[in-house]
Amino acid sequence: EYVAGARQVALVWAFRLCGTRLVVERAGGFAPGGRYIVVANHQSMFDIPILGSLLFSSFPKYISKRSLGRWIPSVSYNLRRGGHVLIERSDGPAALAAIRELGARVRTGQASAVIFPEGTRARRGTLGKFKRAGTLALLDAAPDAPVLPVVIDESWRLLYHNCLPVPWGVRVYVRLGPPIARRRGEDRLRPISVTLASTHTPLRPLRLAESPSACNCLEHLSWRKGPLVCARSRRVRSHGVRFTPSM
Repeated sequence: EYVAGARQVALVWAFRLCGTRLVVERAGGFAPGGRYIVVANHQSMFDIPILGSLLFSSFPKYISKRSLGRWIPSVSYNLRRGGHVLIERSDGPAALAAIRELGARVRTGQASAVIFPEGTRARRGTLGKFKRAGTLALLDAAPDAPVLPVVIDESWRLLYHNCLPVPWGVRVYVRLGPPIARRRGEDRLRPISVTLASTHTPLRPLRLAESPSACNCLEHLSWRKGPLVCARSRRVRSHGVRFTPSM
């Protein structure tokens, strides 16, 4: 699993050769290394290595359709060998059983779970309707695990031409929202969907934040002289790998 996770980090690093920049905002309350149920929107297959890199120490495990375990360089290897859950959408009972098993691993602190509740990829910043069954099964299997809402934008541009070629200078925006504490007896999906939508709405203005001072908690991560460097505070943010500050 460590090897598969390291391959995700290496893939993110590789995109710096194409001028890719990652802009990340973290809300208060997020603890690196914590165990979460990560609920995120989905724009491209590159979302997987992005989340794997940013949440490396939380051991994120994905719920993905089985067909993605083949023919996608690096990503497919990670999905097959990294302890993730590959499901057949046509076999609902087996898929829900596999999701509950992952939830049990979250409950015992072995891993975090990542689910894309829209059930498909969407471009241009739109949020689709949640597929309830899988998300509810995961939440029920780990009733005390906090939910981490994550919004990713512009990652679809990286694979717009299926990497032939990779576009130059794409900026990908990621917002790690505030973890949501669980309360027994409440509507399990409503607070998640509301928080994800509210987190998504102000994400677009980050494109205008050329200066990191534009937002108090914005971390502008540059690829120019070292991967993933916090230019605002000049403090190194480690995600399981060693970074050096740019000058």
